[in-house]
Amino acid sequence: MAVLFLLYVVAEVAAVWAVSSVVGVLGTLGLLIAGALLGSWLARREGARAARAFMSAARAGRSPQAEVTDGMLVAFGGVLILVPGFLSDVAGLLLLLPPTRGIVRRAWLRRVEKRTSPRVIVVDSEVVPDDRAHPVIEGR
Repeated sequence: MAVLFLLYVVAEVAAVWAVSSVVGVLGTLGLLIAGALLGSWLARREGARAARAFMSAARAGRSPQAEVTDGMLVAFGGVLILVPGFLSDVAGLLLLLPPTRGIVRRAWLRRVEKRTSPRVIVVDSEVVPDDRAHPVIEGR
């Protein structure tokens, strides 16, 4: 896990360095600030939309699994927007946009279902009826 974090930090610094070499320091700061402002506006809008969808699913009496997942992905996208850097901003914006969030949601739910599906164990056995009387039934 520490190696992944270190790789992320190195990639983020490399991305900021590459962008700043093309557009300059002030341009890089402007892009980072613009990404944060756009991301926070989009996170607020999509978070409210996810909350409304959750409430309508709950009122309709259907399972709000997709709506809850969308809300969690919007929250995670908002957190990524707050982390300084271009890679986290791009990942956060992708989670905040409904088409790409739908792709991530479907992939995430498939992975969760695969990891939590019950394992079936088949045992070669014979079913034998239990002829003993049940104590609770006899007591009546």
